[in-house]
Amino acid sequence: MFSGIVEEAAKVVAVKRDGGNVHLTMSCSFVDELKIDQSIAHNGVCLTVVALPGDGTYTVTAIQETLDRSNLGDLKEGDLVNVERSMIMNGRLDGHIVQGHVDCTAVCDEVKEVDGSKYFRFRYNVDKEMAQRGYVTVEKGSVTVNGVSLTVCDSTVDSFRVAIIPYTFEHTNFCRLAEGSRVNLEFDIIGKYLARLMEVK
Repeated sequence: MFSGIVEEAAKVVAVKRDGGNVHLTMSCSFVDELKIDQSIAHNGVCLTVVALPGDGTYTVTAIQETLDRSNLGDLKEGDLVNVERSMIMNGRLDGHIVQGHVDCTAVCDEVKEVDGSKYFRFRYNVDKEMAQRGYVTVEKGSVTVNGVSLTVCDSTVDSFRVAIIPYTFEHTNFCRLAEGSRVNLEFDIIGKYLARLMEVK
């Protein structure tokens, strides 16, 4: 369980393919605090630490289904990945409830600067059945983009915008996003549950 408050943008040190899996080796400031089997969100995808070689890096493994559903298969050496360790349950929930289970990807099709902040618009493929199950955005609701908890604005059937303040821009991989960039989306779990309950007769 996560909150969508990204700790930092970790750097991809190595990418190794092994059959349908991809092993990602990362470097970040809190490597010395990690342990094997720990869960960390990477661009919003919950992955397990599988190796700690002691050189300031750690390794996680993404299976084929994860690669198909997210943008982790696009990663290459030198890329930045938003990382967040799992929530401490006696702490404040500064973002919203994030599971680390990416629903789909979206493509950035507009970036605008407005009064010192940047507005990013993302567009995603609409599946009517999935939409009926709560895989949608709503105005002023929450959405997770590359693991970042954000407030939706200008929500449409297949797109939405988010405002990124300078701090978030500088401390996440939003600093490298541009038109055409592909991102991971996780829709609000509360909306999914409500939609499912509406189906129950």
